[in-house]
Amino acid sequence: MLSKEIEILMAERGKLLRVAGAAAQFVASMDGRTLPEKVATEADILAESVNALPEDTLKDALVSISTTK
Repeated sequence: MLSKEIEILMAERGKLLRVAGAAAQFVASMDGRTLPEKVATEADILAESVNALPEDTLKDALVSISTTK
């Protein structure tokens, strides 16, 4: 039972890493000055969240999306 739970958690981690990697790429390529004001707040939250990730997690996230392109 514990091994099944670990499998589920690892699969979820992989999915979350892909989301974080895609968000990091998006933040890196966006120009905040051109965003509509309606989405500027959400973009700031996204950028702050990505920047708050530990460096090794962010590296894993970027690797997870670079291997699937």
